Amino acid sequence: MQNTALTETHIELGAKMVPFAGFNMPVSYEGVNIEHETVRSGVGVFDVSHMGEFLITGPNALELIQKVTTNDASKLVVGKAQYSCFPNEKGGIVDDLIVYKIDEEKYLLVVNASNIQKDWDWISSQNSMNADMRDLSDQYSLLAIQGPKAIEALQKLTSVDLNEIKFYNFKVADFAGIENVIISATGYTGSGGFEIYCKNSEVKQIWDKVFEVGASFGIKPIGLAARDTLRLEMGYCLYGNDINDTTSPLEAGLGWITKFSKDFINSEALAIQKEQGVKRKLVGFELDERGVPRKDYLIVDEDQNEIGVVTSGTMSPSLGKGIGLGYVPTSLAAPGNKVYIQIRKKVIPATIVKLPFYKG
Repeated sequence: MQNTALTETHIELGAKMVPFAGFNMPVSYEGVNIEHETVRSGVGVFDVSHMGEFLITGPNALELIQKVTTNDASKLVVGKAQYSCFPNEKGGIVDDLIVYKIDEEKYLLVVNASNIQKDWDWISSQNSMNADMRDLSDQYSLLAIQGPKAIEALQKLTSVDLNEIKFYNFKVADFAGIENVIISATGYTGSGGFEIYCKNSEVKQIWDKVFEVGASFGIKPIGLAARDTLRLEMGYCLYGNDINDTTSPLEAGLGWITKFSKDFINSEALAIQKEQGVKRKLVGFELDERGVPRKDYLIVDEDQNEIGVVTSGTMSPSLGKGIGLGYVPTSLAAPGNKVYIQIRKKVIPATIVKLPFYKG
């Protein structure tokens, strides 16, 4: 089990620690509902240092990225980030990721913790153009400081005007007394804030200073359980649940990051799929009655025929009702349609809704 540079800090704070993607990670401190609400209304800090970071550089860096990702990285300018995914050759997804353009011919790819080795092997196998690749995952830490009070709480830690960093933009600047920190207006919560990339040796100083300046804003450490409820309320996909090696980006509602203006791995087959239409779609649903939908629960029709499966589900802390994602036939995927969730021996009615669940 790997530790992050902050594992001891989490233990001292009384976090409940669990194994996650090969790392010893804090799942909760005070409880998921309190932590969830802290991020929705104030500011909270996640240690997400288990994520992977690959540096792709040199004259062929963009060519490699264009080949292995669905989004159009040629549109990036220095200081912009882009959500994307790696398609495989069978119509599925190797992983989803964020691509940062750090400089001309210099890109940072941030990938999921559970897929670091798999992604590295996959990109390496496609690197026929010999772009320079470095795996920095073991050297870097990542804090997600999320919530509507993040800008106000963090402003005194940097000379950069945080209000000027728009969504999916970033600056490489001073932060909490450390130079050359990536301050990125990204995150997986839907409540605004920043992600801070720094070296492992720097993260404890940054963590301490963030909590110092955030004290008057009620800042709290947040665990992975609340990270999951926050992302699910936004309808954001989680790799391994809602997307995987067998789900197409078009089925998963990721057509917006699938750009056929360029050639990429399996782009011809995906273009045909787009033209012909997909047979199933990832949808969001809300339970009409009390209950909690969980991953792998069956989705059935009114005659109790199986039509799909729940890929993610929870009791939404913001909405006070059961919500979930799952794949259903395209003919049944329109908002307002009724489906039913098999919860143990009960069949609970649910309504398909337009994402996100949480409108904020």
